[in-house]
Parts: sequence; structure tokens; C-alpha cells
Amino acid sequence: MTAPGRSLPVSADPAGEPAATDVGSFGGGLRKVARVVLLDPQDRILLLHGHEPDDPADDWWFTPGGGVEGDETREEAALRELVEETGITEVELGPVLWRRVCSFPFAGRRWDQDEWYYLARTTETVIRATALTELERRSVAGSRWWTCRELTRAHETVYPTRLAELLRTLLDDGLPAGPVTLDTEIV
Repeated sequence: MTAPGRSLPVSADPAGEPAATDVGSFGGGLRKVARVVLLDPQDRILLLHGHEPDDPADDWWFTPGGGVEGDETREEAALRELVEETGITEVELGPVLWRRVCSFPFAGRRWDQDEWYYLARTTETVIRATALTELERRSVAGSRWWTCRELTRAHETVYPTRLAELLRTLLDDGLPAGPVTLDTEIV
């Protein structure tokens, strides 16, 4: 779950990982997160509908995904989170499309994250969350498949904030040559 904000310069180490020490106000390092840009055969994207646990009116839409656990790779985290949050197991995981650093308040604390967005395709479209955490059960209200046109016209809050534009570029131009670094978002 992420939020919009102003941009900060972020440098990267030789492997392409943002350097936590360069983020300044974030303080104690970044949580590694894998997110999934899941497309169905009609090129609709799956988004989850989240909200602040104690305030359902403070809501937004976001891509499935979450934090890397233990020694798993980001690819493994992306697939695990997808199963936990959607029940979808039949996916073709593609490359990293976008990378983003973000910081936002949620559930009474600040989350500082280094997010990698993986492309994935599936023919499964029935969503069954199978293993939500207690916090997710209190803050995820459902899911929806969106066309790019619907996303472009949406008045709801969607993260990352340029998702409609990013999806349109992906569908029109194909895969980027390498991961695109998105503006840092801080709320």
C-alpha cells in the first residue's frame, strides 16, 4: 500500500538497488517489496482495494505484492504474495518493469519501501485471498480487474500515482529495455 508525494533523489549501488543511506529522511533503511502488475488475457490489470484499518473512507487501489521474507528472492516474494492475496497460482512471471522508493503512513507507522514491479500474465480471473495477514484482513476490502481506459478515467486514488499512464505505455510500446525508475513518492 503506497502513497503519493514529492520526489527525492535516490542513488543506486552497482547492482541497481537504491542505497538506503541516500534517502535521508527515511532513516532506518528500506523494506524490500515485490509487486505484481498482473494482466489477464484482455490486458486488464488486477488491483486490490485497500484502506486505513480504522478508517475505511481513507482508501486507495494498489497492485498485489508485499515484503520479501527471509532469504527469498524478489521473484519468489512476488509469486508468494500473489497467491496469498489473490489465490492465483497459474502465472507467467515476467521481468521487472518499474522500480520505486516510497514512504507513507499506514496503520500507525511509517513504511519506507523499495518496490520492484514485475509483469505477470494469467488466464485465472477469479480472486480468492488465501492467506491474508491480520493487518491485511483489516485493510483490504476487495479487488477488481481494470481496463486501461477505466484506470485512466478513475477518480479513485491509485498507486503508483502514474499507473494508468505506465500501463498505457506498456500496452502500446511493449516491455521497456530495462526497469524504469519511477519518481520517489512520499506522503
